[in-house]
Amino acid sequence: VQLQASGGGLVQPGGSLTLSCAASGSNVRTYTITWFRQAPGKEREFVAAFGWSGNRKYSDPVKGRFTVSRDTAKNSVYLQMNGLNSEDTAVYYCAATTTIWGRVTEENVQRYWGQGTLVTVSS
Repeated sequence: VQLQASGGGLVQPGGSLTLSCAASGSNVRTYTITWFRQAPGKEREFVAAFGWSGNRKYSDPVKGRFTVSRDTAKNSVYLQMNGLNSEDTAVYYCAATTTIWGRVTEENVQRYWGQGTLVTVSS
């Protein structure tokens, strides 16, 4: 499967942004699609996951502010981000994995990666 992440940009603190991850070459429903991010000078970290069965998982820093969803007609997964702050500034990546649900937060089990899209939160 090929993944194409898009939707990044510059947003003011408190603002919202929606990222898209478009899949091609395979049905998005056969994978768990995850979102990771990498802030400047930091390691890449798990953000959210949408499981093939519809389960959702979020990291603690984004829980309650971010929402992950899937549109099977568009073969895409989305990350709706609300209440953005400077700590959300990062390059965001989408990835696809077939691992068990308990391991979806692990970077090394992701099979396919999209290119990153930069989100900058600044006034």
